[in-house]
Amino acid sequence: MTIVIIKDGDAVTTTLAIAEGTLSDHASVIKLVRTYQADLEEFGLLDFKSESTGGRPTEYAFLNEPQSTLLLTYMRNTDIVRAFKKKLVREFWEMVQQRNRPMTQAEITAANANHLVAVERQQREQQLALERIERRVEDLSQTTVWDHCPQNCQSLTRIKETMLARHGLSGAVVDYVLKAWPNQPNPAGMVRNGHEEALGSQYLVWSKSHVTAAFHRFVSESTMVTATQATHPYFEGRFRLVQKAPK
Repeated sequence: MTIVIIKDGDAVTTTLAIAEGTLSDHASVIKLVRTYQADLEEFGLLDFKSESTGGRPTEYAFLNEPQSTLLLTYMRNTDIVRAFKKKLVREFWEMVQQRNRPMTQAEITAANANHLVAVERQQREQQLALERIERRVEDLSQTTVWDHCPQNCQSLTRIKETMLARHGLSGAVVDYVLKAWPNQPNPAGMVRNGHEEALGSQYLVWSKSHVTAAFHRFVSESTMVTATQATHPYFEGRFRLVQKAPK
């Protein structure tokens, strides 16, 4: 079993590896991480992940060397834990030695090729994002402007109120779904702000049906990590999500 891996350029292990190596229940290891999270994060923020393997989502965490060795001190000091700790320290040390040795020509060539692939992928993603922005600007230039908000439309403020009440979604998540998500609904038009202090400004409104469909899709694609916390493939980090039973 490989204990130490490279993630985002850093040597780390996982709570899954620690649980397997110490013959512990993984749920107990995660509980220990949560209990001493403040202590562990003195050595860097913990990186929690969740994945589903056909059943309930499994939450696990990546830990660097000081975090993982500190976590082991909170576990029962058994022969198995001591042996695993020694193996863990050795693998971290070997990983550092391997990374510090000069690269061979074959490794340099492979690294350059991987870097080129990453750059090309990033350029494609940036081009797609630019095309979405250009299409959005073009759509807005042809958007209808109303004096009053139509009954079948909602403003951003109203949508945030609705999605907070319906799904417990924060304003930041609503902004993401409406403005950055690849499947974002297009605005239906703009409404002139009738307040005198608004100085003739306008605000966007969205079709209620399109908004409902978009958020239904976003929620259905989300994975519950806890009773109230979820993740989404396109959204960075966790967010609050309340799955209400249908009436």
